[in-house]
Amino acid sequence: MRVLPYMALVLVASCTAKSHEVPQEDAGPDGLFQPADGGDAAFVDDAACASVKQVVDPTPLPVDIIWMIDNSASMAPAVAAVNAGMNAFANLVDAKSLDYRVIVLSLRSATSPIQVGGSTRYPICIPQPLAGDDACGNGPRFYQSSIDIRSTQTFEQFLGTLGQTSGYTQGQALGGEAWKAWLRPEATKTILVVTDDNARLTAQEFETYTGGQNPFNSNSLPPGMLDVSWNGLFNTDYIFGGVYGWGDPKNPSVRCTYADSSLPPSGGSTYSMLVAKTGGPRAKICDGASAWTPFFDAVTTAVLAGSKIDCTMSIPDPGQGQTLDPHEVNVTLEDGTSTTTLTKTDGKGTCGSDLSWYYDDDTAPTKVILCPAACQTAQAMVGAGKTGSVNVLLGCATIVK
Repeated sequence: MRVLPYMALVLVASCTAKSHEVPQEDAGPDGLFQPADGGDAAFVDDAACASVKQVVDPTPLPVDIIWMIDNSASMAPAVAAVNAGMNAFANLVDAKSLDYRVIVLSLRSATSPIQVGGSTRYPICIPQPLAGDDACGNGPRFYQSSIDIRSTQTFEQFLGTLGQTSGYTQGQALGGEAWKAWLRPEATKTILVVTDDNARLTAQEFETYTGGQNPFNSNSLPPGMLDVSWNGLFNTDYIFGGVYGWGDPKNPSVRCTYADSSLPPSGGSTYSMLVAKTGGPRAKICDGASAWTPFFDAVTTAVLAGSKIDCTMSIPDPGQGQTLDPHEVNVTLEDGTSTTTLTKTDGKGTCGSDLSWYYDDDTAPTKVILCPAACQTAQAMVGAGKTGSVNVLLGCATIVK
């Protein structure tokens, strides 16, 4: 069994037997159970109650990493860098033991450059082993929708092809094959843009557009990606980053400068807004080849830091010949300096906003499930660079909501 280096779930097994549930009002200071006789031993510290520890792997949620890559003629060096470096990037992510998918939104062709509608375009062709074949086809962890990404229309094409609205379906000039099905609802999302220009759709519209006609042409757009109609496919904790033309971290209107003293068309101020909002990584497209290795490293770090644990956790075997008593299970969250005891509730429908948990089946439980508020708290504590842990303790009467 592999133990992830940045997460821990500690199981504490019982050496004694108790068989009743303790209402919350009988809890002592800090929500910890105090014996009925007024003794001073809380269950977390009771050596007779909890003494055998087992460490098990919590399951990290999968991660979906979406790349939008501008196919304009001016993007030739960046396209070459993506083609050359994507396998190394995938290896970096794979080394973190994450269940990942790389999804590329960009024109696909093994020939480069190509002519599309009289314009020179530089397509993406990711080689094996990330790709599934020598023709840069899809693989087990790689999916590409062949979309001719235009310099200023990245957000429009992202939304339009995601929703397959009029003007953005496969075969249309701005469209591409449907890719929504490649996204996993439970996965954390990282969105990366590679361009030398700026999106004409605003950051707010990208997230919350009401849907309808594209403000810039006669095509149709679906609602923004955070709209409820997407059923949480994208959450507010997504990461946004990119390689684009920013030049000054304090002034988003300033463009970077290429080695030949030329400037990109835009500093990408819209992208900088989302980078600042989500804490994502970025690099300057003007830096050329030297930008890419640090950027791939920074994206990997960001993906790892943004990854979440699955808040549905299997209850391990207590071991040492003991039998699990579902009335003697408690769950705590620890951040390295303090312990928070969660209360048990009857099920998802009774969670409310409390820091609580429930069983998958009260009669014959096999899993502990954290309620939304507790899950959010746990995911903020447990991860890369964090010292928190989720602890399942067996052997003391369950504290109920």
